[in-house]
Amino acid sequence: MRFPAMDGGKSYTPQGGEPMAIDRIDRTAKNLVLTVQDYSWFAFRAFLNLFRPPIYWPEFLVQSDIIGVGSIAIVLLAGFFTGGVLALQSAATLSAFGATAVTGRFVSLSMIRELGPVLTGIMVSGRNASSMASELGSMVVTEQIDAMRALGVDPSRKLVTPRIFASIAMLFFLTIVADAFGTLGGAAVTVFMNHQNGTQYLSEAYLFLRFPDILQGLVKPLFFGYIIASIGCFYGLRTTGGTQGVGRSTIQAVVVSSVLIIFVDFLISQVMLSLFK
Repeated sequence: MRFPAMDGGKSYTPQGGEPMAIDRIDRTAKNLVLTVQDYSWFAFRAFLNLFRPPIYWPEFLVQSDIIGVGSIAIVLLAGFFTGGVLALQSAATLSAFGATAVTGRFVSLSMIRELGPVLTGIMVSGRNASSMASELGSMVVTEQIDAMRALGVDPSRKLVTPRIFASIAMLFFLTIVADAFGTLGGAAVTVFMNHQNGTQYLSEAYLFLRFPDILQGLVKPLFFGYIIASIGCFYGLRTTGGTQGVGRSTIQAVVVSSVLIIFVDFLISQVMLSLFK
């Protein structure tokens, strides 16, 4: 006896037939490949639109305020306390070797090369990729996107391009803020908790920075900003299933963008270390 699959897929037999688990794996793999394909085409078109008119500057300024000014508080606090934790942990480790004087060097290099860009990207992803997905998903559910197309307005240029442009620009400056306050957080812990020389800390933090370190820390937010906005808009515009679909799109946008940020960080670090040995 054969039983129909509950989700409309192939039927299966309890004994000797093709297991339903194989069907699920097959469908999951196909959906993953199709999603990657759709996102690649979406991201490519969005990238080209950054260099082609029209660019909606009022929308860009609005998104810059939402992404940049709205995220500065969490980025500032996260950077400051991360720098403090780095100084606290590094001083405890370096004291065993009598090398606590290089705490400033350790904190500044860690913040500028890795933790500053990645931490800022993940914080902004949790705040803004979710908001983009939910906002655009709600517009899809309420048929506002269809209304824009009926009026002759390209939703990709009107909604996606300003968000990507604003995310790239604002994440660049937010990363600089996170790096600066991370270094200051390390200085505060070094002076007030570890009772070390603050001038020596700042000298170590500044004198041992090199151009490749700064370049690596400032190139990453350009990629991270693009990932955050493109993923958020992609999942928002492909929302289906009403209000529940909006929730699913929001979760998917945050998860996928956070994972991609870490993966791309690994790739960029590998490339930069190969170029500047």
